Amino acid sequence: MLIYQVNFSRFFLRTAMSRKHIALAWPLLLIGLLLSACATPTIAPSPTVVEPAKTLVLATTTSTYDSGLLDAILPDFEAKTGIQVDVVAVGTGQALKLGEAKDADVLLVHAKRREEAFVQNGYAPFRKDVMYNDFIIVGPASDPANVREASTAAEALKQIAQAKATFVSRGDESGTHMKEMSIWKEAGITPQGDWYLSAGQGMGAVLTMANEQQAYTLSDRATYLARRNGLDLDILVEGDPILFNQYGVLPISQDQAHQDKFAAAMAFVDWITSPDTQQLIAEFGKDKFGQQLFYPNAK
Repeated sequence: MLIYQVNFSRFFLRTAMSRKHIALAWPLLLIGLLLSACATPTIAPSPTVVEPAKTLVLATTTSTYDSGLLDAILPDFEAKTGIQVDVVAVGTGQALKLGEAKDADVLLVHAKRREEAFVQNGYAPFRKDVMYNDFIIVGPASDPANVREASTAAEALKQIAQAKATFVSRGDESGTHMKEMSIWKEAGITPQGDWYLSAGQGMGAVLTMANEQQAYTLSDRATYLARRNGLDLDILVEGDPILFNQYGVLPISQDQAHQDKFAAAMAFVDWITSPDTQQLIAEFGKDKFGQQLFYPNAK
Protein backbone atom coordinates (compact mmCIF):
# COMPACT_ATOMS: atom_id res chain seq x y z
CA MET A 1 0.00 0.00 0.00
CA LEU A 2 2.79 2.51 0.90
CA ILE A 3 4.70 1.86 -2.34
CA TYR A 4 1.55 2.54 -4.33
CA GLN A 5 0.98 5.88 -2.55
CA VAL A 6 4.57 7.09 -3.12
CA ASN A 7 4.56 6.25 -6.82
CA PHE A 8 1.23 7.94 -7.31
CA SER A 9 2.47 11.08 -5.54
CA ARG A 10 5.51 11.21 -7.83
CA PHE A 11 3.23 10.96 -10.84
CA PHE A 12 1.12 13.79 -9.49
CA LEU A 13 4.17 16.01 -8.95
CA ARG A 14 5.48 15.37 -12.45
CA THR A 15 2.09 16.16 -13.87
CA ALA A 16 1.67 19.27 -11.77
CA MET A 17 5.08 20.58 -13.03
CA SER A 18 3.37 21.52 -16.24
CA ARG A 19 0.85 24.35 -15.85
CA LYS A 20 -1.16 23.06 -18.75
CA HIS A 21 -1.73 19.81 -16.78
CA ILE A 22 -2.88 21.45 -13.54
CA ALA A 23 -6.53 20.92 -14.46
CA LEU A 24 -5.83 17.20 -14.81
CA ALA A 25 -3.71 16.93 -11.65
CA TRP A 26 -6.43 17.69 -9.09
CA PRO A 27 -8.85 14.97 -10.26
CA LEU A 28 -5.96 12.51 -10.29
CA LEU A 29 -5.01 13.51 -6.74
CA LEU A 30 -8.57 13.00 -5.58
CA ILE A 31 -8.74 9.56 -7.20
CA GLY A 32 -5.41 8.65 -5.60
CA LEU A 33 -6.57 9.64 -2.14
CA LEU A 34 -9.76 7.64 -2.57
CA LEU A 35 -7.81 4.59 -3.71
CA SER A 36 -5.45 4.93 -0.77
CA ALA A 37 -8.36 5.11 1.65
CA CYS A 38 -9.93 2.01 0.14
CA ALA A 39 -6.63 0.15 0.29
CA THR A 40 -6.03 0.95 3.95
CA PRO A 41 -7.03 -2.12 6.01
CA THR A 42 -9.63 -1.71 8.75
CA ILE A 43 -8.36 -2.96 12.09
CA ALA A 44 -11.15 -4.69 14.04
CA PRO A 45 -11.38 -3.83 17.73
CA SER A 46 -10.13 -6.51 20.09
CA PRO A 47 -12.96 -8.59 21.57
CA THR A 48 -13.81 -7.80 25.16
CA VAL A 49 -12.91 -10.64 27.51
CA VAL A 50 -15.66 -11.16 30.09
CA GLU A 51 -14.50 -12.42 33.47
CA PRO A 52 -16.81 -15.14 34.82
CA ALA A 53 -18.87 -14.36 37.90
CA LYS A 54 -17.43 -15.73 41.12
CA THR A 55 -20.65 -17.56 42.03
CA LEU A 56 -22.90 -19.77 39.93
CA VAL A 57 -26.48 -20.91 40.60
CA LEU A 58 -27.02 -24.47 39.37
CA ALA A 59 -30.64 -25.62 39.20
CA THR A 60 -30.73 -29.39 38.97
CA THR A 61 -32.80 -32.45 39.67
CA THR A 62 -33.11 -33.98 43.11
CA SER A 63 -31.63 -37.18 41.69
CA THR A 64 -28.21 -35.65 41.02
CA TYR A 65 -28.24 -34.24 44.55
CA ASP A 66 -29.81 -37.15 46.45
CA SER A 67 -27.50 -39.67 44.78
CA GLY A 68 -24.45 -37.82 46.08
CA LEU A 69 -23.05 -37.13 42.60
CA LEU A 70 -22.79 -33.37 43.00
CA ASP A 71 -21.01 -33.64 46.35
CA ALA A 72 -18.50 -35.91 44.66
CA ILE A 73 -17.70 -33.85 41.57
CA LEU A 74 -18.41 -30.16 42.25
CA PRO A 75 -15.30 -29.59 44.42
CA ASP A 76 -13.24 -30.30 41.30
CA PHE A 77 -15.03 -27.53 39.36
CA GLU A 78 -14.66 -25.03 42.19
CA ALA A 79 -10.96 -25.83 42.58
CA LYS A 80 -10.24 -25.50 38.86
CA THR A 81 -12.24 -22.33 38.20
CA GLY A 82 -12.52 -20.52 41.52
CA ILE A 83 -16.28 -20.29 40.92
CA GLN A 84 -18.52 -21.21 43.85
CA VAL A 85 -21.60 -23.27 42.96
CA ASP A 86 -24.90 -22.72 44.75
CA VAL A 87 -27.08 -25.78 44.10
CA VAL A 88 -30.86 -25.58 43.92
CA ALA A 89 -32.16 -29.18 43.84
CA VAL A 90 -35.72 -29.27 42.51
CA GLY A 91 -37.69 -31.16 39.91
CA THR A 92 -36.83 -30.56 36.27
CA GLY A 93 -40.05 -28.58 35.71
CA GLN A 94 -39.19 -26.19 38.52
CA ALA A 95 -35.57 -25.96 37.37
CA LEU A 96 -36.75 -24.89 33.91
CA LYS A 97 -38.96 -22.23 35.47
CA LEU A 98 -35.98 -20.93 37.44
CA GLY A 99 -34.07 -20.75 34.17
CA GLU A 100 -36.87 -18.85 32.45
CA ALA A 101 -36.84 -16.27 35.26
CA LYS A 102 -33.01 -16.14 35.15
CA ASP A 103 -32.95 -17.16 38.81
CA ALA A 104 -30.47 -19.87 37.80
CA ASP A 105 -27.39 -19.58 35.61
CA VAL A 106 -27.14 -23.16 34.36
CA LEU A 107 -29.40 -26.23 34.42
CA LEU A 108 -28.61 -29.94 34.78
CA VAL A 109 -31.90 -31.72 34.14
CA HIS A 110 -33.47 -34.81 32.56
CA ALA A 111 -36.48 -34.15 30.34
CA LYS A 112 -35.01 -33.85 26.85
CA ARG A 113 -38.15 -32.79 24.98
CA ARG A 114 -38.83 -30.04 27.51
CA GLU A 115 -35.17 -28.98 27.32
CA GLU A 116 -35.28 -28.75 23.52
CA ALA A 117 -38.43 -26.61 23.70
CA PHE A 118 -36.65 -24.45 26.29
CA VAL A 119 -33.85 -23.80 23.78
CA GLN A 120 -36.29 -23.13 20.94
CA ASN A 121 -38.01 -20.52 23.10
CA GLY A 122 -34.71 -18.69 23.52
CA TYR A 123 -34.10 -19.30 27.23
CA ALA A 124 -30.85 -21.14 26.49
CA PRO A 125 -28.62 -21.02 23.39
CA PHE A 126 -28.19 -24.82 23.34
CA ARG A 127 -28.29 -28.03 25.37
CA LYS A 128 -25.69 -30.76 25.56
CA ASP A 129 -25.94 -34.39 26.62
CA VAL A 130 -23.98 -35.09 29.81
CA MET A 131 -24.80 -38.59 31.05
CA TYR A 132 -27.56 -41.16 31.35
CA ASN A 133 -28.82 -43.92 33.59
CA ASP A 134 -32.24 -45.53 33.84
CA PHE A 135 -35.49 -45.57 35.75
CA ILE A 136 -36.74 -48.57 37.68
CA ILE A 137 -40.04 -49.56 39.22
CA VAL A 138 -39.57 -50.55 42.85
CA GLY A 139 -41.98 -51.98 45.37
CA PRO A 140 -42.47 -54.38 48.25
CA ALA A 141 -40.94 -57.82 48.04
CA SER A 142 -44.43 -59.33 48.39
CA ASP A 143 -45.33 -57.66 45.04
CA PRO A 144 -49.15 -57.69 45.43
CA ALA A 145 -49.69 -56.56 41.80
CA ASN A 146 -47.29 -59.27 40.51
CA VAL A 147 -45.38 -56.76 38.40
CA ARG A 148 -42.25 -58.93 38.37
CA GLU A 149 -43.92 -60.92 35.62
CA ALA A 150 -44.70 -57.87 33.48
CA SER A 151 -42.98 -57.74 30.11
CA THR A 152 -42.88 -53.92 29.95
CA ALA A 153 -43.05 -50.95 32.29
CA ALA A 154 -46.46 -50.02 30.87
CA GLU A 155 -47.75 -53.51 31.56
CA ALA A 156 -46.46 -53.24 35.14
CA LEU A 157 -48.32 -49.98 35.76
CA LYS A 158 -51.47 -51.45 34.22
CA GLN A 159 -51.28 -54.35 36.70
CA ILE A 160 -50.76 -51.93 39.61
CA ALA A 161 -53.86 -49.97 38.57
CA GLN A 162 -55.94 -53.12 38.15
CA ALA A 163 -54.89 -54.37 41.59
CA LYS A 164 -55.39 -50.88 43.08
CA ALA A 165 -52.04 -51.40 44.80
CA THR A 166 -50.64 -48.25 46.39
CA PHE A 167 -48.44 -46.22 44.08
CA VAL A 168 -46.57 -43.08 45.17
CA SER A 169 -45.97 -40.52 42.43
CA ARG A 170 -43.52 -37.63 42.54
CA GLY A 171 -46.34 -35.36 41.36
CA ASP A 172 -43.95 -32.42 41.01
CA GLU A 173 -43.43 -31.98 37.23
CA SER A 174 -39.93 -33.40 37.65
CA GLY A 175 -38.23 -35.40 34.92
CA THR A 176 -39.16 -38.55 36.85
CA HIS A 177 -42.79 -37.47 37.09
CA MET A 178 -42.87 -36.69 33.35
CA LYS A 179 -41.44 -40.12 32.61
CA GLU A 180 -44.01 -41.76 34.88
CA MET A 181 -46.87 -39.95 33.11
CA SER A 182 -45.53 -41.02 29.71
CA ILE A 183 -45.60 -44.66 30.87
CA TRP A 184 -49.17 -44.32 32.16
CA LYS A 185 -50.07 -42.89 28.74
CA GLU A 186 -48.38 -45.86 27.08
CA ALA A 187 -50.51 -48.12 29.31
CA GLY A 188 -53.68 -46.24 28.29
CA ILE A 189 -54.50 -45.34 31.90
CA THR A 190 -55.15 -42.06 33.72
CA PRO A 191 -54.15 -42.90 37.31
CA GLN A 192 -56.66 -41.80 39.94
CA GLY A 193 -58.19 -43.09 43.13
CA ASP A 194 -57.20 -43.68 46.74
CA TRP A 195 -54.45 -46.08 45.66
CA TYR A 196 -52.61 -43.36 43.70
CA LEU A 197 -50.76 -40.90 45.95
CA SER A 198 -49.26 -37.68 44.54
CA ALA A 199 -46.51 -36.61 46.92
CA GLY A 200 -45.22 -33.38 45.38
CA GLN A 201 -41.81 -34.29 46.79
CA GLY A 202 -38.30 -35.11 45.62
CA MET A 203 -37.08 -38.61 44.86
CA GLY A 204 -35.55 -39.29 48.26
CA ALA A 205 -38.72 -38.29 50.10
CA VAL A 206 -40.89 -40.34 47.73
CA LEU A 207 -38.78 -43.45 48.27
CA THR A 208 -39.12 -42.99 52.02
CA MET A 209 -42.89 -42.62 51.66
CA ALA A 210 -43.16 -45.68 49.42
CA ASN A 211 -41.09 -47.64 51.90
CA GLU A 212 -43.32 -46.63 54.82
CA GLN A 213 -46.47 -47.60 52.93
CA GLN A 214 -44.93 -50.62 51.20
CA ALA A 215 -46.01 -49.10 47.93
CA TYR A 216 -44.75 -49.02 44.36
CA THR A 217 -42.99 -46.06 42.79
CA LEU A 218 -40.85 -45.07 39.82
CA SER A 219 -37.30 -44.05 40.74
CA ASP A 220 -34.08 -43.21 39.00
CA ARG A 221 -31.61 -46.00 39.73
CA ALA A 222 -28.94 -43.73 41.24
CA THR A 223 -31.14 -42.34 44.02
CA TYR A 224 -32.52 -45.79 44.81
CA LEU A 225 -29.02 -47.27 45.12
CA ALA A 226 -27.82 -44.36 47.23
CA ARG A 227 -30.67 -45.00 49.70
CA ARG A 228 -30.98 -48.74 49.31
CA ASN A 229 -29.68 -49.61 52.78
CA GLY A 230 -32.58 -47.78 54.41
CA LEU A 231 -35.26 -49.22 52.16
CA ASP A 232 -37.30 -52.41 52.18
CA LEU A 233 -38.15 -52.08 48.49
CA ASP A 234 -36.99 -54.31 45.63
CA ILE A 235 -36.27 -53.52 42.00
CA LEU A 236 -39.18 -55.18 40.23
CA VAL A 237 -39.08 -53.77 36.68
CA GLU A 238 -35.99 -52.65 34.75
CA GLY A 239 -34.45 -52.74 31.29
CA ASP A 240 -37.42 -51.52 29.22
CA PRO A 241 -36.19 -48.95 26.63
CA ILE A 242 -38.87 -46.50 27.79
CA LEU A 243 -37.01 -46.30 31.11
CA PHE A 244 -33.93 -44.69 29.55
CA ASN A 245 -32.97 -41.51 31.46
CA GLN A 246 -30.86 -38.86 29.67
CA TYR A 247 -29.42 -35.80 31.47
CA GLY A 248 -28.56 -32.54 29.72
CA VAL A 249 -26.84 -29.26 30.60
CA LEU A 250 -28.14 -25.85 29.48
CA PRO A 251 -26.50 -22.44 30.06
CA ILE A 252 -29.07 -19.69 30.54
CA SER A 253 -29.17 -16.86 27.98
CA GLN A 254 -28.30 -13.53 29.60
CA ASP A 255 -28.58 -9.87 28.61
CA GLN A 256 -25.50 -7.75 28.00
CA ALA A 257 -25.34 -6.60 31.62
CA HIS A 258 -24.99 -10.16 32.93
CA GLN A 259 -22.47 -11.70 30.56
CA ASP A 260 -20.32 -12.59 33.57
CA LYS A 261 -23.03 -15.04 34.62
CA PHE A 262 -23.11 -16.53 31.13
CA ALA A 263 -19.31 -16.84 31.16
CA ALA A 264 -19.53 -18.75 34.45
CA ALA A 265 -22.26 -20.98 33.02
CA MET A 266 -20.13 -21.72 29.96
CA ALA A 267 -17.20 -22.59 32.23
CA PHE A 268 -19.50 -25.12 33.92
CA VAL A 269 -20.67 -26.56 30.58
CA ASP A 270 -17.09 -26.92 29.35
CA TRP A 271 -16.07 -28.56 32.61
CA ILE A 272 -18.91 -31.08 32.96
CA THR A 273 -18.55 -32.22 29.33
CA SER A 274 -14.75 -32.43 29.48
CA PRO A 275 -13.04 -35.86 29.41
CA ASP A 276 -11.73 -35.49 32.96
CA THR A 277 -15.14 -34.76 34.46
CA GLN A 278 -16.81 -37.42 32.34
CA GLN A 279 -14.37 -39.87 33.91
CA LEU A 280 -15.29 -38.62 37.40
CA ILE A 281 -18.95 -39.25 36.59
CA ALA A 282 -18.16 -42.75 35.30
CA GLU A 283 -16.27 -43.65 38.47
CA PHE A 284 -18.87 -42.27 40.88
CA GLY A 285 -20.55 -44.93 43.00
CA LYS A 286 -18.35 -47.88 42.08
CA ASP A 287 -16.52 -47.95 45.40
CA LYS A 288 -19.59 -47.32 47.59
CA PHE A 289 -22.35 -49.14 45.71
CA GLY A 290 -20.37 -51.69 43.74
CA GLN A 291 -21.69 -50.45 40.40
CA GLN A 292 -21.71 -47.44 38.12
CA LEU A 293 -24.59 -45.03 38.76
CA PHE A 294 -24.26 -42.68 35.78
CA TYR A 295 -22.88 -43.26 32.28
CA PRO A 296 -21.23 -40.20 30.68
CA ASN A 297 -22.09 -39.53 27.04
CA ALA A 298 -21.13 -35.93 26.33
CA LYS A 299 -20.13 -35.35 22.72
